[in-house]
Amino acid sequence: MKNLLFIILFLPTFIFSQFSGNQTPTYKKLVQFYDSLAQKKQVELYNMGISDCGLPIYLCVLNGENDSLKTFQNFKNQTNILINNGIHPGEPDGINACGKITLDYVNKDLKIDKNLTFSFILCYNVDGMMNRCSSSRANQNGPEEYGFRGNAQNLDLNRDFIKMDSENAFTFVKIFQAINPDIFIDTHVSNGADYQYTLTLIHSIKKRLELPFQILTYKHFVPEMESAMQKYQIDLFPYVESVEEIPDKGIAAFNDLPRYAMGYASLFPCISVTTETHMLKPFPQRVEATYLYLKELILWTKKNSKTLKNVRRQELESLQKNQFYLYNFQQTTEKDSVLFKGFEHGYKKSDVTGLDRLYYDRTKPFERKIPYFNKYQAQDSAKIPQFYVVGLQCKEVISRLKQNKIEMRQLTQDSLINLSFFQVEDYKNGLKPYEGHFLHKEMKIKEKESKIQLKKGDYLISTKQEKKKFICSVLEPETEDSYFAWNFFDSYLQEKEYFSDYVFEDLAVEILTESPELHSLFDEKKKNDSKFRESQWEQLYFIYQNSIYFEESFMRLPVFKVY
Repeated sequence: MKNLLFIILFLPTFIFSQFSGNQTPTYKKLVQFYDSLAQKKQVELYNMGISDCGLPIYLCVLNGENDSLKTFQNFKNQTNILINNGIHPGEPDGINACGKITLDYVNKDLKIDKNLTFSFILCYNVDGMMNRCSSSRANQNGPEEYGFRGNAQNLDLNRDFIKMDSENAFTFVKIFQAINPDIFIDTHVSNGADYQYTLTLIHSIKKRLELPFQILTYKHFVPEMESAMQKYQIDLFPYVESVEEIPDKGIAAFNDLPRYAMGYASLFPCISVTTETHMLKPFPQRVEATYLYLKELILWTKKNSKTLKNVRRQELESLQKNQFYLYNFQQTTEKDSVLFKGFEHGYKKSDVTGLDRLYYDRTKPFERKIPYFNKYQAQDSAKIPQFYVVGLQCKEVISRLKQNKIEMRQLTQDSLINLSFFQVEDYKNGLKPYEGHFLHKEMKIKEKESKIQLKKGDYLISTKQEKKKFICSVLEPETEDSYFAWNFFDSYLQEKEYFSDYVFEDLAVEILTESPELHSLFDEKKKNDSKFRESQWEQLYFIYQNSIYFEESFMRLPVFKVY
C-alpha cells in the first residue's frame, strides 16, 4: 500500500522530467500520469473509444464538472477548446506541451475561467505511438525516442477525417461532435526549409470562411496571438510551404482540405489551427513554444469568449443564407509581401554524390520581404438543395453521417418522386493508391432530373441544420473530399448487364427504325468518326446505350437532391 501511495504521489514529478527534457513519455506512462491525476479528481480522463490496434484513445478535460454526465452536457453551454495531439506520434510536441499545461493547472499556476473548458486527446494515433524508435524522423532534432506516422493499418490519420477508414477516426469524430469546440488545435512538427522561427501556423483559407469568421480570425485572433507571444520573444509566422526549393522565392498558404484535421474542424465551424514547430529546433524549445502558445490561447479565449460565441452564431446564420456551395479552391497568382526571418542559403559539392547540394548558413540570418501567395478562389459551385436523399443501401456512408451527428430521417414508404440525380461522365485516378484509395480527380458529373423510385428506409437529409457545410462537402460528388471522390460509390461505375452482338444485331435495326432521331445521330457519328465507323462493337454499343435496354443505374450515384 505504501509503495502504491508513493507511485501516485510522485508519478507527476517523475513524468515532469519527460515533459521538459529531450524525452516524451510512452503511451503506458502517459496514461498512468493522467490516471493518477484523475484518481485525485484534479482532472477528468475519459476512454472515448479504440484505435485500430485495439487500445483506448483518451480525452483529458481540464475545468470539467468531475462528473461525466454533467461535463458532457455542459459542453453545450461553455466555450470549448479541443487539442488533438499525436496524430503523427513522431511529432510529440503537443503531448509534452499539454502535460505542462496540465501541471500548471493542477498546481494552480494556470487558472481557467469557469465557463471555459480545455480538453485534449492524450495521443490520437495510439497505434503509431506504440511503434517507438529513435530513427524514423531522420531530419528531426529530438526527442530521444518517439512514435511512427502510420497507424496500425499504416494510414496517415491526417488524411482520414472524411473517409474514416480507421477506428481512430470514428473515435475522434465521437470526441469532436461531443465537445463541439469553439477552437480546435492540431499539433505537429514541420518538414522543409531552415529558418529562424520555432513555431509556424496554418489557419483556414480565408475564402472558405464566411465573413464573420474571416474578420474574427484574421483581424483579431491571428494578430492578437502574434502580439501575445512577443512577450516570450517568440515570432509566429505562417507555415513555410516554399513555392520553389527555398522560401526566399515565396511561400504558399496551405490548402486545408476536409481530409485534414483542421480542414474537417473548420466545416462545423470553429477557429481551426495547425501548429507546426520547426524540426531542426531542439525538442525542449519546440515543446516550450507550443506550451506557451496554448497558454496564451486559453487567455485569449477567456477574454473573447462572448465574442467567439456570437461570431460563431453569425457564421452559422450566414451559412444558412447561402444558396450555393463553393468548392475546388485554387491558389491565385495574387500575392502579399511578408517579412521573413530566414538564413542565407548556398550550394556546395556533396560529399556523397559529388553534385551540388543545398545548405543553409545559420551564421548568416536575414530579415527580408518575400512573396506570400495566400489568396485562394473557388473554381466551382453547386446549388444547395432543401434536401439530399441517400439510399439506405449506402451503409458505409450512412454510418459516417450518423457518427458526425447529421440529422436525418428515413422515408416511411416507397415513393416515386421527381428528383435531381448525379450522372458521372468522366473521372481520373492516380496510378498508385493514396491512403488506401484510388482517389477520384478531374470529375465531370452532370446533374439531371428524372422520376426516381425511392425506397422505404432511404434517408432524407435537410440542409437546414448547423452541419450544412459538412453535408455539402461530402455529398456533392465533385468536391475534392466527397464520398464519391473517396470511392464510396465505385460499384455504380461498373455495368452489370451487356448484350451479345450477334443477337442484338436484329434488335438494333428495330431500335433505329422506331427512333428516327437516334438513327440520325447514329448516321452523323458514322460519317464524322472513322474509328466509330470501323468498329462493329462501338456502333452496336452506341445504339444499345441509347435504348431502353441500357441500365439506368450505370454511372448514376445513389444520392439525389430535392430543391
